[in-house]
Amino acid sequence: MVDSLKKPELTEARPGVKAPAKDTLLTPRFYTTDFDKMAAMDIAVNEEEMQAILEELRADYNRHHFIRGEEFDQSWEDLDDKTRKLLVEFLERSCTSEFSGFLLYKELGRRLKHKNPFIAECFTLISRDEARHAGFLNKAMSDFNLQLDLGFLTKSKKYTFFQPKFVLYATYLSEKIGYWRYIKIYRHLESHPENRVYPIFKFFESWCQDENRHGDFFSAFLKSQPQLLNDWKARLWCRFFLLSVFATMYLNDLKGKDFYATLGLDARTYDIDVIRNTNESAARVFPVILNVDHPEFFKALDQAVAANAEMVVLGQSQQPKPLKFLRRLPHVATIGWQLARLYFMKPINAEQMRTVVR
Repeated sequence: MVDSLKKPELTEARPGVKAPAKDTLLTPRFYTTDFDKMAAMDIAVNEEEMQAILEELRADYNRHHFIRGEEFDQSWEDLDDKTRKLLVEFLERSCTSEFSGFLLYKELGRRLKHKNPFIAECFTLISRDEARHAGFLNKAMSDFNLQLDLGFLTKSKKYTFFQPKFVLYATYLSEKIGYWRYIKIYRHLESHPENRVYPIFKFFESWCQDENRHGDFFSAFLKSQPQLLNDWKARLWCRFFLLSVFATMYLNDLKGKDFYATLGLDARTYDIDVIRNTNESAARVFPVILNVDHPEFFKALDQAVAANAEMVVLGQSQQPKPLKFLRRLPHVATIGWQLARLYFMKPINAEQMRTVVR
């Protein structure tokens, strides 16, 4: 029975351990930063809000929510091969992403402990949540007789260096977009339980609240560093990270649209909703946001998706590598051009929006 759950499409590094997905520009990355610079950040101008968030993190509202119940105690042999493969790929990507956050936050908590204990405690508590998420996802993979070797990933993955300000921009957006992704899947499956092919989706409401709380911490942290939000360089970086996060999700999800179809979701419609909501969330913090309602915005992303799909087909072909490289160039250029168009599209002044609301 055990062997029947293992399919040739899911490559094993060794029995019961899934080989990590090949690194690409779209796969989750592991990060490191300048810990001394992060420790030197003064949060005095927004200390009250950050203290309130620390108290919420200490309360650990979800500590009893990630417990596997009897709904997991069943065989998953009835799932067809395609659905099983899509689920395992989703679980792997999600686990890797959560584990990446855990590693970064844990190291920040450890390295800042004696230099900036307040911020260190916040990061340590957030790393606790991310570890819980990653462990829950990895345990879910074991229902399909596969798991990730997280210790191996820790040592073997390449780490990307980000300056502290880039960590704050990127992690704020990744946590907020994670909130919108989880809550929309949860609400959809709450209305259409017939599409809930696996019980982990029942946990997404608690999950998204963790993501939202983490996003609020990074929002407060950013507001404690006004230099990261109030000049022309900040506006350019905010546009860059918004576009990077949105484009990465859009290209990934439309490439994996079959997974969303399994849940009864249209990947494109789902992503457009998530992008719009995340953009609106960012308007509460960032000085500018992207004009995602511009008629050319999603058209440009769709052209990038089409070019990426062509590159995937080329990558799977048996052509010689030099020929593959040459044939990829026009598609790379198309993606680059479409993203450049979106980056230089006139943004929306979020500061003016907040003034009008007041």
